[in-house]
Amino acid sequence: MYLSDFDYELPPELIAQTPIEPRDASRMLVVHRASGEIEHRAFRDFPSYLNEGDVIVLNQTRVIPARIPARKMPTGGAAEILLLRPLDDRRWLAIVGGKRIRPGTRLQLGEDGSVNIQATVIEEREQNERVVEFSEPIQPYLRTIGQTPLPPYITTPLADPDRYQTVFARYDGSAAAPTAGLHFTAETLLALKQKGVQIAYCTLHIGLDTFAPVREEDITRHVMHTERAILTPEDAQIINNARLRGNRIVAIGTTAVRTLETAAIRSAAYGTPANDPGSVRRTLENLRDDVCPWRPVTAIDEDTDLYIVPGYRFRVVDAMLTNFHLPRSTLLMLVSAFAGRELILRAYQEAIRERYRFYSLGDCCLLL
Repeated sequence: MYLSDFDYELPPELIAQTPIEPRDASRMLVVHRASGEIEHRAFRDFPSYLNEGDVIVLNQTRVIPARIPARKMPTGGAAEILLLRPLDDRRWLAIVGGKRIRPGTRLQLGEDGSVNIQATVIEEREQNERVVEFSEPIQPYLRTIGQTPLPPYITTPLADPDRYQTVFARYDGSAAAPTAGLHFTAETLLALKQKGVQIAYCTLHIGLDTFAPVREEDITRHVMHTERAILTPEDAQIINNARLRGNRIVAIGTTAVRTLETAAIRSAAYGTPANDPGSVRRTLENLRDDVCPWRPVTAIDEDTDLYIVPGYRFRVVDAMLTNFHLPRSTLLMLVSAFAGRELILRAYQEAIRERYRFYSLGDCCLLL
């Protein structure tokens, strides 16, 4: 398939600039994959689509204040560091903005360069990524000097940075929020538990590549960067038990989808240890999909580069809740793989006609 197959026109005014209040007041487009039926509901109706024994899987990653202002040394020129993921205690993969940023460039942190921590660019990576080394571990200072990163299409500053965190966020590590989880409130989670719906958790620390547009016209040539994915043995057992009972696994967000499918691929790759440095994509290519209709999941704590496009056979996920995604993005390809490209594009046109709010701070879509 081609990149142009995943394009659509969105009126700019439908890009949500601020979060809706309260969280669960967002609208929810419900898409039935088998019949093609589309419903217009509110997110508060989400529990009514689940049954006792179903499992929802939440990504409990937490967005870090990853955008750090800096000054070049010794000239004082403006610069900015956007942290992507740690490599060790002091080295991070980052995007470094500013003029003539090369290996050896030294940066003083802070708007006015007054923070007593320095960073040195030590390596160039693909595109505009750099490896930077801080003079001391940066994590303890992030809440003081860092800022919450927002996607470039959001131009209105957040009045409350916590609105770009889910209510169940627990583990620091993401450069962006798992936005499907932003609709949940404590009351929603309580209503689900009271209905007998089980909750399992995963962690996928989101990098900016997840949201980047694909530039290759032949989408099979696009390369996903790796992101850390974690599923504990306890949560894997909840999911496997539900599947054995015949209950559904409902992924909350595309990051939960990728974590679960990675865990299923790893489980099916008999004899492949969890710390195998080989990519999940290579493992996937070696699997036979006709062995059984679904796979159990195994506990994982590893990098994943799983890239899901139409033609992929889902092994775990039965339904997903997700926001509306950018054209030409890997996320739009993932939901098209799950529900069919034609149905997804028809659903998006329906959402545009009905003036849904799009992207990270917008409304959501339930794919059944």
